[in-house]
Formats: sequence, structure tokens, C-alpha cells
Amino acid sequence: MTDNSKTVLLVEDNEDNRIVYSTILQHFGYRVMEALNGEEGIAKARAEKPDLILMDISIPIIDGWEATQVLKRDPDTRHIPIIALTAHALASDREKAMEVGCDSYLAKPCEPKAVVSEVQKFLGKRDGR
Repeated sequence: MTDNSKTVLLVEDNEDNRIVYSTILQHFGYRVMEALNGEEGIAKARAEKPDLILMDISIPIIDGWEATQVLKRDPDTRHIPIIALTAHALASDREKAMEVGCDSYLAKPCEPKAVVSEVQKFLGKRDGR
């Protein structure tokens, strides 16, 4: 790629959420790749080496907890920050997110701006917005 935009892998099975998060991230200058389940998310992370992963927890085939553990155990992908997106907003879920290797945690439904703000903490602001 010729431009220096950062790539975010969005692993999310809900189409509405994918559209909302993908649209706002692109608006802020990020390149967004999408995966619909944990298996696809792992494969894309290994193939594309995104700068950050937004990982929904309740996804088909391999859930977000397990997908995160797989990626954090892999020397090729363990450095990629993973932000958990979960509707399970309990304290125990936050603890579990950290235990499996997530670098951050957002409870759903989360405002699109909150997602961008969390991504920016890891990747820096884009386009001076």
C-alpha cells in the first residue's frame, strides 16, 4: 500500500455493527478489514497483520475469547493490540478479557465515537481529526 493508513481488523458477526464501526473508522482515516467469525478473524490477522483488532466476543465458530488466545499465543500476531467488544458488561468479563490477552475492552452497545477513541489510544489520531 502506498498510503500510511493504519489497518483495523473488525471481527464482528452483526452486520449493523460492522457497517457502523467500519464506516466511522474509515471516516477517521483507517483502513478496515472485516471478518464474520473467529476462524476468519484468525486467518485474516495472520495473513494481513493488521495494526489493531476489534474483536467481538459472541461470534460464530470460534468465539472472541478463544480467537484472542490463539492470536496472543502466536509469535507472528501477539504484538497486535486487541480490543474486545462485548455485550457482556460484567466485571468478570473485563477480567476475562485481560486474562485471555485483550489489550482493552469496550462494552456494547458502544458509541461509534468511543470505538474510534479507543482505537486512537493505540494507533494515534489520523488526519488531524
